[in-house]
Amino acid sequence: MFAVVVALVVVATATVYGWPLRSAELQRAEAEVLDFESARQRATQIIAAETADTEVDPGCRSQLLTHDTRSAKAVLLLHGYTGCPGPFSDLAKLYFDQGYNVWVPRAPRHGLNDRTAHAALRADELTEYANAALNLTAGLGDEVGVVGLSGGGMLATWLTGHRPDVVSRTLVLSPFYKPNAVQAPGFAIKPLIVLYGFGILPDRTNSNGFSYAALSQYLRLVRNFNADPKNPNLREIAVVTSANDDLIDHQEALGIPRAIADRNGITLSTYELPRDFGIGHDIVSPKALLGRTDELNRLYLDLYEGTARP
Repeated sequence: MFAVVVALVVVATATVYGWPLRSAELQRAEAEVLDFESARQRATQIIAAETADTEVDPGCRSQLLTHDTRSAKAVLLLHGYTGCPGPFSDLAKLYFDQGYNVWVPRAPRHGLNDRTAHAALRADELTEYANAALNLTAGLGDEVGVVGLSGGGMLATWLTGHRPDVVSRTLVLSPFYKPNAVQAPGFAIKPLIVLYGFGILPDRTNSNGFSYAALSQYLRLVRNFNADPKNPNLREIAVVTSANDDLIDHQEALGIPRAIADRNGITLSTYELPRDFGIGHDIVSPKALLGRTDELNRLYLDLYEGTARP
């Protein structure tokens, strides 16, 4: 009997660790060319639908800021897991004031009155959302870049590799590529993705209110980054982390953007918010920035544009 149990454990372990996570479906990113009016109309329709939907929190609706014509620069802002566009308002306004047209879309199953809806999130929903959002943003301006927080930073990275036709600037803020070891040791990551991400085990929610099944969808996409992220249009890539952030793996947060920068022969700009700022994982929401919103948003814009080299 003992030998049978051992054999079953060995087979189960081999199955989990051998489970393929790369998928053609999760590497698909189709370009759609939109002119300014088509892009603006599509964004307006999305916002109108969210406004009519009583399940969408009014403070979490998608945001569009335009100068009523196609601009020289447009930027896509992507919020993180369990977040929504609301906290990006100040950063979006700063970009707008600098001449950008700005699109801040609400992610699938986010920003709803049902705060547990995100648990049903699927990886393919995230890729479709990010790609469609980039297509819309590309219709708003000539030069296009993407800024993402946490899981949105992961999506910004995915877009940088899979949409080299469009993305010319990337800024990732507290990018979630891998959990911090205090949250989950490295050897547990793939079992977590396989067992919860594919529904083999029933979902669980941790003390932060994060669904294991939903987190696994983001982690699946990390395994589906472009294996050779050559982007001839990429001019700038930057990453910002916080010394107090115990949710993300800091080595990965720097290592993945650095590999992209190296592959494209450009310099990676980095900045770590000091521990004495008292700021954790959320480095965008004004209430989390403890009075430093204007200062840090200006830093983020400078890093994005390549005018700051801290």
